[in-house]
This record gives sequence, C-alpha cells and structure tokens, in this order.
Amino acid sequence: MDLKEIQTKQKEFILARKWSRFSATQIFSHLIEELGEIVSYFLYEEKYKVKGAGHNGTENNLKQEFAQAFNLFLQLAIHANVDLEQAWLEETKLMAERFDIDLWQKLAEDENEI
Repeated sequence: MDLKEIQTKQKEFILARKWSRFSATQIFSHLIEELGEIVSYFLYEEKYKVKGAGHNGTENNLKQEFAQAFNLFLQLAIHANVDLEQAWLEETKLMAERFDIDLWQKLAEDENEI
C-alpha cells in the first residue's frame, strides 16, 4: 500500500467517526502526547531514566505508540489538506539537491575529528 492509499483509508476512518470536527491544535496536541510516550520509551531504554531511581518507569508498547503517532500525523495532514505522498516526493527532491551526498559521506567518516 502506498502513502496515498494509507492517507485515503485514514480519511475514511476519520470521517466515519466524525473526528474531522476536532481542531488542528487538538490533533497536534494529541500527536505531541504520543510522541512524548515514544521519547519516554527511549529515555528508559538508553538508561537516562531508570525505573526505581526517582522514576516510575514506562510500560509503552513502542510499536503501538508509533502507530498512534502516525495516525495522528495523518489526521493532521488530512485536516490541512496536504497530500503527504506528493509533499514527501517534492521535499526529498529538494533535500537531495540541498544536501550533497559526497559531503555528508565525508562528514560521517570524519565524525570523530569534529
């Protein structure tokens, strides 16, 4: 399934539940909440936060959190009438022109010298 099909299915899902009544700021706030749950997972995974050492821990299902954030991102794009597939194709082309591949490969090789 391509991104355009995913966005179409998500729009049908949203409209069937009348979620189109929610404002962009409500959707965005919910997206930020879900992204916070994703970052919480990584904070514990990387031992920045440790359960029992001043923190309560997290029971996040990372796969589910990513899916929830993706759905909300789609909902926000639909709300703004943005074709994500086309936007992504256009942005990727611009980035390819803007970020020279040879320069970035060299920077990655020289990373320890920076």
